[in-house]
Amino acid sequence: MTYRIMGLDPAPFVALHRLSGEELAARGMARMVVDSHPGAPCRISLDDVATGQPVVLLNHQSVASGPYRASHAIFVSEAAVRADYANEIPPAMARRVLSLRAFDAAADMTNAVLAQPGEADAAIRALLADPQVAYIHAHYATRGCFAATVERM
Repeated sequence: MTYRIMGLDPAPFVALHRLSGEELAARGMARMVVDSHPGAPCRISLDDVATGQPVVLLNHQSVASGPYRASHAIFVSEAAVRADYANEIPPAMARRVLSLRAFDAAADMTNAVLAQPGEADAAIRALLADPQVAYIHAHYATRGCFAATVERM
């Protein structure tokens, strides 16, 4: 099975980096300066942001409707370039325990597994071996944050 993992499109987040701390807070968001590495996995670059760099922390809806509707906090970096990985695990995902949740075309969860660092590629391929699986959502297991969508290629 072949797959693709892309970072989020940066366009919807560009304006957030120009807002003041007060304006972000009014929207339920926050600007933070990264104080450890790894520590703030950017959902655009799919890598950890360097220590000392600013990020915006906001809520992101990863599943829009149905019984598995989900949202959680994500970090986005102003300097991020959209990542695009084919048959490869992005750096931020490779170094963390992942919760991989398989969904069918109707957005119903069909399976879920935990993958330890170094195990994500094999786990993704095993989930995609089921023809019913349309896509997989990866979440960072310890904090539950949305990491990325894994799509069939």
